[in-house]
Amino acid sequence: MHDYPLLNVFWTMLEFFLWILWFFLLFKVITDIFRSHDLSGWGKAGWLFFVIVLPFLGILIYLVVRGHGMGRRDAEQAKQSEAAFRAYIRDAAAGEPGDAATGGAGGGAPSHVDELAKLADLKNRGAISEEEYQRAKDKLLG
Repeated sequence: MHDYPLLNVFWTMLEFFLWILWFFLLFKVITDIFRSHDLSGWGKAGWLFFVIVLPFLGILIYLVVRGHGMGRRDAEQAKQSEAAFRAYIRDAAAGEPGDAATGGAGGGAPSHVDELAKLADLKNRGAISEEEYQRAKDKLLG
């Protein structure tokens, strides 16, 4: 370590950081090429070829020519992801009639799973026959 001065350590760290930054930018541009809806298939192939064959020049030219739309496409994808997440949460919360969100778990209407469990318990105790169990199950699920 004595023959490697502190300034060289900082320089090596800077080179490593720029190398990682370069790969991040390369993957970001390739992702943006495929995500872009305003490019045709041949346009995407051309940009991808240009970025892979001449990476430094290709990335630089891509950022100059199409860089303004990268942020817009990122924002659109973030909005779509957020909307899909909110729709999933809304559907999950409103799912079964016995869910807690609809008041079923705390004393409201029991869920299909609870009803089926009760029917199976009645059948196992012999309180209802197999035919009655099947009819009740079909009515519950139908």
